[in-house]
Amino acid sequence: MRTAYSVDTVRAAERELMARLPEGALMQRAAAGLAAACAELSGRVYGSRVVLLVGSGDNGGDALYAGARLARRGAGVSAVLLTPERAHAGGLAALRRAGGRTVAPDAAGEVLRRADLVVDGIVGIGGRGGLRKDAAALAELVAASGAAVVAVDLPSGVEADTGEVRGDVLRADLTVTFGAHKPGLLIDPAREHAGSVRLVDIGLELPGEPELEALQHADVAALLPVPAAESDKYRRGVVGVAAGSARYPGAAVLAVAGALRGGAGAVRYVGPAGDAVIARFPETLVSDQGPRQAGRVQAWVVGPGIGDDAGTVAEVLAAGVPVLIDADALRLAETEAVRGRTAPTLMTPHAGEAAALLGVAREEVEAGRLAAVRELAARYRATVLLKGSTTLVADAAGGAVRVNATGTSWLATAGSGDVLSGLVGSLLAAGLSAVDAGSAGAYLHGLAGRFAAGGAPVGAHDVAEAVARAWRDVVRG
Repeated sequence: MRTAYSVDTVRAAERELMARLPEGALMQRAAAGLAAACAELSGRVYGSRVVLLVGSGDNGGDALYAGARLARRGAGVSAVLLTPERAHAGGLAALRRAGGRTVAPDAAGEVLRRADLVVDGIVGIGGRGGLRKDAAALAELVAASGAAVVAVDLPSGVEADTGEVRGDVLRADLTVTFGAHKPGLLIDPAREHAGSVRLVDIGLELPGEPELEALQHADVAALLPVPAAESDKYRRGVVGVAAGSARYPGAAVLAVAGALRGGAGAVRYVGPAGDAVIARFPETLVSDQGPRQAGRVQAWVVGPGIGDDAGTVAEVLAAGVPVLIDADALRLAETEAVRGRTAPTLMTPHAGEAAALLGVAREEVEAGRLAAVRELAARYRATVLLKGSTTLVADAAGGAVRVNATGTSWLATAGSGDVLSGLVGSLLAAGLSAVDAGSAGAYLHGLAGRFAAGGAPVGAHDVAEAVARAWRDVVRG
């Protein structure tokens, strides 16, 4: 599992470690890891042209010391000092001893035009807001140069704790981060500016709970249900799906498709699209008598394509089993009915739906996804899965937010969310907690999307078909 820690936690761990190390040793560790990553990315060091963009903080010092190491190996290293009087003195002296030179910002255009590699050490993890005017001008020159960019700890202009981007950013091809991932490296919109991320171990001991957790294959494999020899459909879990309408029968079919591939022993469908569901999936148990008369279930999925059927939504919310609320049901569910539930509740909005629930503009949710998912979870006393390029899962009790980035932009297609809802609902019925079901389901769904797409357009049905492949891939490691 990958974890990400807040700036305050990382800084406290750094202070504790520095108190036990010789002066400057921690920065040297970081610089060594940074220089090694730069050398690997460039493919060669001797004769390469490296430009350091150096701010006033420790990131600038890391860049200078790393530049000194590259210069000693034969690179031509130039350092653009944005604030020369505040540049790290030790790092600057080391660079000059190694043969590096300094360049004023107004003369940076020439060296950047010839650069093979640019090291972004402008702003550290405490930066707020976008790049200032002088740094933004340099970022434009870097973009025009075509040089590879390595960010020190995180790209300058993104906010480490939130993943927000509030102005100009220097986009990186590789970000080398030290001691721990920072939340902004795992959450969009900041994540898309970070490129590949490499974590350098500098010996930090990080106390307490992380801000974010990102499951890996082994973590998901440990969560997935496996039937025992004595299992029957009820021991494996039965999921109820209340979805679809005369106008949107396909939503029911896709939600059932996801549910059938999610590990539950059986799927009960309730709604007006029974004929369409049976035609595609004859193993489904179909009823048109409403959720209360559907028979025994261990979890419900309600909402995909349900239209304005508030009565069905209310019936499902009154059930004493875990409930996943998606799509139209997010609009129809009474706030107090959700807040008052004692069984687990999982809400799965996309950014537009989350914005409507919070009473804010969609752009506000997209810019501050971490804050939005936490606010929704607290307001509705539910677990919330916020869909997007990075999926976030937050629990009402607080604690670490789960983040998932296995998906692909090809998943932005009609019906993809219906498949996800069915898949996650099935994991709920199999006994997973709301957080685990949402996290594991998002992981499998994203991976299935990648397998189904293969770099080309894909339909939601194709994603559902690829869930089994994703499941096997996860289990096999």
